Amino acid sequence: MIFQVIWFILWAVLWAVYFMLDGFDLGAGMIYPFFASDENLKKDVLNTIGPVWDGNEVWLITAGGATFAAFPTTYALMFSYLYSAMLLLLFSLIIRGVSLEFREKAEGERWKKGWDKAFFLGSFLASLLLGVAFGNIFQGLPMDASGYHGSLLGLLNPYGLLTGVFFVLLFAVHGALWLSIRLSGGPGKNKKASALAGALWYPLLLAAVGFLVYTAFATHLYTNYLDHPLLIVLPAIAVISLLGIKYLSMTGRLPQAFFASCLTIVSVVFTGVAGLYPNLIPSSLDPAYSLTLFNSSSSVYTLRIMTVVAVVFVPVVIVYQFWIYRIFGRIKAPIGEGTGAAVEGGKEKTAY
Repeated sequence: MIFQVIWFILWAVLWAVYFMLDGFDLGAGMIYPFFASDENLKKDVLNTIGPVWDGNEVWLITAGGATFAAFPTTYALMFSYLYSAMLLLLFSLIIRGVSLEFREKAEGERWKKGWDKAFFLGSFLASLLLGVAFGNIFQGLPMDASGYHGSLLGLLNPYGLLTGVFFVLLFAVHGALWLSIRLSGGPGKNKKASALAGALWYPLLLAAVGFLVYTAFATHLYTNYLDHPLLIVLPAIAVISLLGIKYLSMTGRLPQAFFASCLTIVSVVFTGVAGLYPNLIPSSLDPAYSLTLFNSSSSVYTLRIMTVVAVVFVPVVIVYQFWIYRIFGRIKAPIGEGTGAAVEGGKEKTAY
């Protein structure tokens, strides 16, 4: 039982880290058409995420791989029941990645504008679909002994869509704050990014309140919080950090505001997963058919081996990613110009 619980927690950690990291480049992609007003600024925005976006997506692969290895039944049924939705999510991520790579392969204006639109569309759809997927998991899927009784359109229910909008706004604010700390020089680039984050914060707050209220009616997530009041610290951290984003941004402490955004995303994920426990995918038809960490996990031996591997290699991955973020410094340009170059320690280098 202990290894099943450990991997349930690690499963939550992997998803939280993925949303925290890929959230800012998905967010940057969504605000890209509204923020980047000229070609130089567009290149600067792309250079802030160019060296790290594919590394961030490794956490998505890791989260999916951990689900497959630790909870194979959940993995199999989730990718069977939600096949169409997962395929749309995959296509949106592919479009986002291809647009980043292909945009600079030609100099034509129509070519660049086409890939700019693809970059925005891929980022927006991926954010929305991830939110819709988790919203439906939170409220449960219509499944019983005879299988899944839902449809792709059925996933676009009010609660699922609200969660999708919540994720879109959460990532958009996260992306704007990322740009505010990675861009420097030029005519107030970081101030423009922080102002956009401040403007987006108000609809984010509205979506967050709606999500918290609607969750009480659409899901059973709050049952665990009523049974174990100490868990209330998780949504409390989410609320405090969300409010902290606005306060820290207004006082000009942008790195701290970005950290508060990271904490908001992580605490939101843990709030949802703590409410799910012990379920991985609850059934909205009959709780007896819910997929839990106990009835869908691998053998204890498998989980024990996986734990040893995780203890050895996850710290290595974390150190490597920290090193990458340290190597690629801010995108800096002389006043009035945009060079699309990363600068660290006074030495200029091409970031992407």
